[in-house]
Amino acid sequence: MSIPIHPGEVSLASWRAVWQGADLALDPACRPKIAASAEAVRRILAAGAPVYGINTGFGKLASVRIADADLETLQRNIVLSHAAGTGAPMPKPVARLMMALKLASLAQGASGVRPEVIDLLVAMLARDLIPVVPCQGSVGASGDLAPLAHMTAAMIGVGHILVGDAHVPAADALARAGLAPLTLGAKEGLALLNGTQFSTAYALAGLFEAERLFRTALVTGALSTDAARGSDAPFDPRIHRLRRHRGQIETADALRRLMAGSAIRQSHLVDDPRVQDPYCLRCQPQVMGAVLDVLRSAAGLLGTEANGVSDNPLIFAEEGEALSGGNFHAEPVAFAADMIAMAVCEIGSIAERRIAMLVDPALSGLPAFLTPKPGLNSGFMIPQVTAAALVSENKQMAHPASVDSIPTSANQEDHVSMAGHGARRLLGMIANADAVIGIELLAAAQGVDFHAPLTSSAPLEAVRRSVRAAVPHLDDDRHFHPDMEAANRLVRTGAVIAAAGLDLPELV
Repeated sequence: MSIPIHPGEVSLASWRAVWQGADLALDPACRPKIAASAEAVRRILAAGAPVYGINTGFGKLASVRIADADLETLQRNIVLSHAAGTGAPMPKPVARLMMALKLASLAQGASGVRPEVIDLLVAMLARDLIPVVPCQGSVGASGDLAPLAHMTAAMIGVGHILVGDAHVPAADALARAGLAPLTLGAKEGLALLNGTQFSTAYALAGLFEAERLFRTALVTGALSTDAARGSDAPFDPRIHRLRRHRGQIETADALRRLMAGSAIRQSHLVDDPRVQDPYCLRCQPQVMGAVLDVLRSAAGLLGTEANGVSDNPLIFAEEGEALSGGNFHAEPVAFAADMIAMAVCEIGSIAERRIAMLVDPALSGLPAFLTPKPGLNSGFMIPQVTAAALVSENKQMAHPASVDSIPTSANQEDHVSMAGHGARRLLGMIANADAVIGIELLAAAQGVDFHAPLTSSAPLEAVRRSVRAAVPHLDDDRHFHPDMEAANRLVRTGAVIAAAGLDLPELV
């Protein structure tokens, strides 16, 4: 089934489906606006007045008038000169999402491109021809110029296209698919290069993965609470209604439902002298609820950005005008990416504290380092160290990218957003946090094992069974890495959420 793309009205759920590999179907109702926009560019050229990006140079060279005979060369030159990225290729799902975002932007009829440009993007997406795009080189203003130039270069037959797992010369890949390289008309190279679609694609991918991470960490946090015979009293709805934050209220509700019916929790009520649990247990609604609220704020920013038009100049066909502005500045994306980065960092940070609490017998009441024979065995000693290392990495990467700016283009572009790497770092941060949550999953399951014959709640016991199907209980020390990899897979694939079987909070 194809995802319908109505330019300007695409939901986050639809963008997620495209990122996950779904086909898309562009709404044909956008075609008249596309044609009218291209015709407006033709009329502007016929009028003979200098208009930025259509018959002038670019950036600091905007005052240089370009002859009509050189306009196709001008557009080709901007693509080739701007294809100056470096680093590893973008992950295919993110590059594919970037193409779809660019398609939806151009199809709103404000960019002056001909229908042929739209048709080639549609055809490449349908045939799974994804340009090989180096992931470094954007400062997030004047658009994501270098990455989008590499995308556009593939459309004109330069560079490489990913076909299956192979990097195939772009001209060959297009020819094999029965497609002709695009000859760019006036304004078209600039329209394809200008825009925030690289940054937005990475930020959306980070957002979608952060939501999965958040929901998984709710489950592991509840399991850790039961492993430590913690109290669910701090999750009482009366507490959270008084604070009024939506995310906090929903998070507390989820934690209560995850722990409902736990015999281990009931034992706490009978014979546990502790009055209050450590913050890493007690303050989960406050911390994770704030995370949820921040992710939702970022989702709002990115949902708006994904439906916007962010190239320059913009064509207003009815008035026959080309207006030069700054929609290519990716500050909203940079802010959203920074918000997601902070949220991801905090998910891992509080989870690591729960791991540290579980391995400490003075805090958890469990055997030291969760091993029956401490001393002879080290148990979970070093996995906690690994979690600490990963959390420290994420703290460094969570420094806001949006507060940095380095002027470019001979100071014409004197303030930039740095949204490109601000968004690109998110997937690496989430991979780190996934590993931390995987370690917590193993530690919490091990802790609950020690309470036998008492059992946890039905949802948490289902989660523990899924862990034990992949990783046996740790009696004596063994090679730990395979256990961690198995747990990490359960986290990354959403298997932990599925095993819990409850409706957990979502972004929308």
